[in-house]
Amino acid sequence: MEDVRNETNEFTEPYPQVVNQPTGVSTQTPPVGPFRPGDRSSGSTEGQGRQRNGAGDDDNGSPWLPLRNPIYRSFWIASFVSNVGTWMHEIGAGWLMTDLDASPQMVSAVRTAMATPIVLLAIPAGVLADRVDRRRLLLSTQVLMLLTAASLAALTAAGVMTSWLLLGLTFLIGLGLTLHVPTWQASIPELVPRPQLSRAIALGSINFNLARSAGPAIAGALVAIAGSWIAFSFNAISFAGVIVVLLMWRRQGRESSRGLSYRKSLYQGLRYVYRNHQMRHVLVRLGLFVVPASALWGLLPLVARQRLDWGADGFGVLVTCVGGGALLAARFLPMLQRRFGGDATIALAMLVFAGGLAVMGSSTQRWVVVVATLVMGCGWMVTLTTLNTAAQTTLPSRMRARGMSCYLTALALSMSTGSFLWGSIAESIGVAGTHEGIAAGVGAGVGTAQKIAAATLLVTAAIGMLFRVVGPTRTYSPLHRDR
Repeated sequence: MEDVRNETNEFTEPYPQVVNQPTGVSTQTPPVGPFRPGDRSSGSTEGQGRQRNGAGDDDNGSPWLPLRNPIYRSFWIASFVSNVGTWMHEIGAGWLMTDLDASPQMVSAVRTAMATPIVLLAIPAGVLADRVDRRRLLLSTQVLMLLTAASLAALTAAGVMTSWLLLGLTFLIGLGLTLHVPTWQASIPELVPRPQLSRAIALGSINFNLARSAGPAIAGALVAIAGSWIAFSFNAISFAGVIVVLLMWRRQGRESSRGLSYRKSLYQGLRYVYRNHQMRHVLVRLGLFVVPASALWGLLPLVARQRLDWGADGFGVLVTCVGGGALLAARFLPMLQRRFGGDATIALAMLVFAGGLAVMGSSTQRWVVVVATLVMGCGWMVTLTTLNTAAQTTLPSRMRARGMSCYLTALALSMSTGSFLWGSIAESIGVAGTHEGIAAGVGAGVGTAQKIAAATLLVTAAIGMLFRVVGPTRTYSPLHRDR
């Protein structure tokens, strides 16, 4: 068996309880990163002591508090532009494929090409991010995606793009994102003080949802005017912005293989996640939420088209409402966590999401469904942000990328499993109801599937309380199993 004694100090950290911790005083160490004017922190690495923040920093309940950190604010803005570019790429690539090969299989293959790398390679990417300098790895991934997006734009503008070349280059974009996401997730705790971590993660969720709302609308307008190449060009430019911010980041932390082979590092990361009871519980509760909750995302296009008789603009409205709900929930997330604690907050958010899903599955009134979608946006953001925060504060620095890659893989697998499950249920019920008409049968199947998913969420919310993600402080050693 691998000799892991040189890693023992990394695993004997107490499980931090940031999610339940009062925010008036910070008992966590300052983040790794450059010194900036106005910083009150005196340490430069994690674990070098405890620091009390200046008065008023953490008493401020504003969800925007992390944006006061200049480096985090720069990353947030650059990430928003990059996320908009990524969504523009998906719209542009999907539309271009309808010109190159309009078969449903090839059109759907565009999203598959983007998503497949994160399911298959996120964990190996996390191992790499714990072994090499994360800043350099982030720079490398951004350069890879910039060159790929620029190639897509040039080949499309020249009229020499083919369907398989489009899928291949889209796969490369997905590969770059697979390397980028766990590395970026592992770097967030270095950019803000720990008491602000849940708000920083919430802002990341808002960033993503806002980009999801803006990106398709911008892409649709630009592609209609100039063609798909313009979407790819914007995506390439968006990566350049992230590169500039990364070059400005004077990071002090460094990763190291610590004399372990890549295979042993992979084994060590998987074993840590398996043996650490909090990480196990986070992954269990992630699956308990996302599998039934994916009935929203997997069936939302059919809700717009079949149940509400809306076109693409209506679908865009519903997607925008998810982002609006996330924005609304971010304002109240710190208050909820202080009042109820992390575990109860997750359960409450799951119940809220279940209520919204049941309403969506029962009503064909547009305004009612819009309100239900806003509610589900709140529940989605609160649940995933709290779980993400619990995972990041549980993981020691040298395990963070490997642990978060397991989190991302579990999220992707739960989404794909749930989407397939509820799509199959909706189709089966819809086929049985086609005597009233194909559209009516599909609409009825979608509504019934969502109501079944809502009932399932009520059950999984109760089961989830058995897997607490914020428990008593304890220590963990890789040389002994959890008891």
